[in-house]
Amino acid sequence: MIRVENLYKDLGEFTLRGVNLEVGDGDYLIVLGPTGAGKTILLETMAGIYSPDEGRIFLDEQEITDIPPRKRNIGMVYQDYMLFPHLKVEANIRFGLKSRKVDKTEARRRTRELAELFNISHLLHRYPGTLSGGEQQRVAIARALIVEPKVLLLDEPLSALDASTRTKLREELKRIHSMTDTIMVHVTHSFDEAFLLGNRMAIMNEGRIVQVGETGEVFRKPNSRFVADFVGTTNIFQGRSTRQNGISWVSIDDIKVASAVAAEGNVYTTVRPESILVSLHPMESSARNNFKGRIENICDEGGIVKIEVDVGIPFISTITRRSYTDMELYPGKEVYITFKATDVHLFDL
Repeated sequence: MIRVENLYKDLGEFTLRGVNLEVGDGDYLIVLGPTGAGKTILLETMAGIYSPDEGRIFLDEQEITDIPPRKRNIGMVYQDYMLFPHLKVEANIRFGLKSRKVDKTEARRRTRELAELFNISHLLHRYPGTLSGGEQQRVAIARALIVEPKVLLLDEPLSALDASTRTKLREELKRIHSMTDTIMVHVTHSFDEAFLLGNRMAIMNEGRIVQVGETGEVFRKPNSRFVADFVGTTNIFQGRSTRQNGISWVSIDDIKVASAVAAEGNVYTTVRPESILVSLHPMESSARNNFKGRIENICDEGGIVKIEVDVGIPFISTITRRSYTDMELYPGKEVYITFKATDVHLFDL
């Protein structure tokens, strides 16, 4: 487990402002946020490249705030590989073992083992400048892993690669994580990487972590308007909630939406598009939210179709292409939408 407490660091253009974060054993944490949010500084402070102005860092309950980077048992991989151009691949990979005084036989064994794991055994005699981007990143990750770190920090490791190479390296990172006890903390701008790799997610903004939780939970239940907008939440409305018989009823313009979330007062309301059913007739359902409306817009996205239905406020639903074809939908057609109170998320204004 790695934990940071009340971490502050001011680098002028980039800052950390009271960051608290805990990443448990076995976790693959994805850190997302806009440019300048402080994601890279967070990793570099955890790694010991920067000393915090305030706050503490713990690894397995041992405070490591003032311990030099090479003694922290934390590895780091950057977007631009940062390999030593004058050293061959084999020497690059086992570089970190020198300061640990690992004997040559053991160093060679670990190097060969990792080279096989990353399918780069045939490259050990080459120099970094002769390798492709994907090959260089494999070498960089192997170099970080050879010291058997407790934590591996990854700063946008796939962003400079082409789509095919990114896909392959994603699979390799996933495989490495499943094979080791290494805690992964991975900064990215890619939602695909977040879903494919991470079991937990932290959202950063202006030097702070504004939400952390299971990956799907953060997307389904943002805790603020910033997070909702950042993760691409649709169907966001402002309203006023009142509680009746264990249900929150949110007044939004001329309609009322039922939610299972306990809240009173001014709130934001969100419903995921995939949670909204579209039908040609009223549905017999226990769902508390049923509205009649008119299709305002249709967006064909290939495998799915997005339908915007005005029921007094505009709801966007995603349906399958087959449903779209079977119902013969078109702009102006009257339809019904249905969704459960448990699918309606509320958070404070």
